[in-house]
Amino acid sequence: MNDHRHDAHAEGLEQRRLEVEQLLASVDQQLADLRQMREGLNDDDEHDPDGVSLSSEWSRLEGLRQNRIDQLAAIDAAAERLADGSDAVCTVCGGPIAPERLEVRPEATTCIDCAQQQSSLG
Repeated sequence: MNDHRHDAHAEGLEQRRLEVEQLLASVDQQLADLRQMREGLNDDDEHDPDGVSLSSEWSRLEGLRQNRIDQLAAIDAAAERLADGSDAVCTVCGGPIAPERLEVRPEATTCIDCAQQQSSLG
């Protein structure tokens, strides 16, 4: 990968990391707010006619939080691949990952063809 593409990929990873960190901070704040709201409330909120139960909301937020943590791990792994020069190599077929794909999804580990095959299988 030439220096310009390398720098653009590194910048894309850093930008993506900042975005995901902000999303994680938002979820953490929502969880803190929910924790505070739950204090003093009866834990049996399943029959609340006013909407989603606190337990359901807690589960949803914990799922989002784990997703953000997984995204950060993928970004960190992509940064390691960038550092060792294997960032533009598909982990499935060994072919090149298009620079345009890395520009849009800097943590990508597969080329477009392999990604499409994987999504059609799942």
